[in-house]
Amino acid sequence: MTAPTTAPVSDAERTTAARIGQVLFKNRGWLPVPFLAVPLLAPGLQSRNTWVVGLLLVLIGELVRTAGVAAAGTVTRRRSRDVQRLVTYGAFAWCRNPLYVGNFLAWIGFTVVSGVFWFIPVAIVIFAIEYTLIVRYEEGVLESIFGQEYLDYKARTPRWFGRPPAGSTEGQHDWKEAIWSERSTVLQYVALIALFWFKGNGWKF
Repeated sequence: MTAPTTAPVSDAERTTAARIGQVLFKNRGWLPVPFLAVPLLAPGLQSRNTWVVGLLLVLIGELVRTAGVAAAGTVTRRRSRDVQRLVTYGAFAWCRNPLYVGNFLAWIGFTVVSGVFWFIPVAIVIFAIEYTLIVRYEEGVLESIFGQEYLDYKARTPRWFGRPPAGSTEGQHDWKEAIWSERSTVLQYVALIALFWFKGNGWKF
């Protein structure tokens, strides 16, 4: 569905949680800092198993992200309230926030790689607080723009970790654009892998 030119602001978008989420949403580029700084700086016990399990989580997370971008388009990277269409197919038929689920898996994956296991539950709590607020804002915006259509989608699709969708997941995907759009994220992952490797080797360059 294409968004109307103007839409009234919903009650959900006016809540305190949504307003805090709006601030976090506009500055979400900084949110990964604690998830990566602590595992990099705190002492941890790296092993072959931490690398295998951790990188597998990172890979799964990036695949989930790419699937979400392929369905929604690169508009998902913007920080504006201007949403042109409601995407309910593909990765968005499994859960309402596949990009954030992908982020979560990747960040936890790097924590596992680092061997700083005490930080995993802390990271989960931080993620839950920050992204619950962000999603409250986004849900309010989508409810303002798409109304009952979004509420119906919200009722049938879980917010986070998905379940098999009841209906079809087919829809327009642009995999080429998605992969190209994700190049900066992949390069960041490569840089982080190098940093964790140097950490595991006592920062010997």
